[in-house]
Amino acid sequence: MALKYSREFDEVRRAVVTGIGLITPSGLEIEPFWNNVKNGISAAAPITRFDASKLPVRIAAEVKGFNLSNYLPDVKEKRLDRTIQYAVAAAACALKDAGLDLKTLDPDRAGVVEGTTISGSASVIKSYSAFHSGRDYQALHPYNIVAGYCGEGSSSISLYLGVRGPVMTYCSGCSSGNDAIGYGARMVQDDELDVVIAGGSDEIVEMLHVGFCKLRSMSEHTGDPQQAMRAFDRKRDGFILGEGAAFVIIEELSHARARGAKIYAEIAGHGRTAEAHHPTDPHPEGLGYKAALRRAFRQARMHPEEIDYINAHGSATRRNDPIETLAIKEVFGAHARRVAVSGTKAITGHMMGASGAVESVIAILAVKNQHIPPTINLTTPDEGCDLDYVTESRPYPIRAAVNLNAGFGGRYSCLIFKRFIEL
Repeated sequence: MALKYSREFDEVRRAVVTGIGLITPSGLEIEPFWNNVKNGISAAAPITRFDASKLPVRIAAEVKGFNLSNYLPDVKEKRLDRTIQYAVAAAACALKDAGLDLKTLDPDRAGVVEGTTISGSASVIKSYSAFHSGRDYQALHPYNIVAGYCGEGSSSISLYLGVRGPVMTYCSGCSSGNDAIGYGARMVQDDELDVVIAGGSDEIVEMLHVGFCKLRSMSEHTGDPQQAMRAFDRKRDGFILGEGAAFVIIEELSHARARGAKIYAEIAGHGRTAEAHHPTDPHPEGLGYKAALRRAFRQARMHPEEIDYINAHGSATRRNDPIETLAIKEVFGAHARRVAVSGTKAITGHMMGASGAVESVIAILAVKNQHIPPTINLTTPDEGCDLDYVTESRPYPIRAAVNLNAGFGGRYSCLIFKRFIEL
């Protein structure tokens, strides 16, 4: 039997965002999340998940008040690591916000792309500890084996929400969430799918936190936790860890219009690259940032002068911030002095594989609400950090926004979001 296609191959397909779901330290719903981000209210606080009293870093941005049964009452949450719980809940919220019932869609035209860095690690650690405590394989729970592989998040979204199209997990370090959204948008633009649930999820695991302590990449600030992370500031000394998930519904424009969906923004372009330089440090000339930006502009068929806002990676590490600034200046040229920049990780925490997704949502909401969130705790910009870093929440007419992310291994990702205006 011949395949039937609903549209011509030469039709230009546009990918738009029609739903948002959030499980974050800054809020579990869109409105409180956006209010906290817009007003620069940090979620950093003393760690409660484990005993950090003997560690040099004792603060993080933890998700509070989350209970999976509030989102999916029939799912046995004890089987699932928090990373997976966050992902499934955020994906369900995104579908609800979009007003989509997957049962009404062609099952072959909807898919999932999840980004993560450590999904499954908690189950692996649990299984390893259980086995070695008594050297008895009977101590292992079978589901810990299932949950221990990094693709279980996207599998669980598929299973519990009923998605039967392509389902995959993307792991590119802390660029994972950004890349997941970019890959999902590309599948829509290439006529592979009409609807994609895309985003990222990660949790704070004790061993991960200890590892970052050893790397000396986190802030060792001992005063007010909310003032610990200081992106682009002369006194910056690293980031704070965060956790949670953010997912969006990416939909083909005519598909969205046909059902009268609200549209947050259009995904115009995605660029991703690698530097092949160092396991953790960026290239001093910002090669990865520059290549990702240029690839995104090429795919979007846009010029840097069309961008009004950049949500920067802004990790507050000694090396990243001036290098990211340098890359922006070289790609944007004279316009770099006119584009507004903010780093929002001090508000949400560095959410690892979810950071690109949650910061993409921030860029989307900034475009939708025509408002730029602040870079908190920035008082004295460091040498080489000389752009228009927004330190006070600012209403602004944003035509298009960029979200930048960097991951270990020299992986960089850039997404461009355009304001959607119904003609």
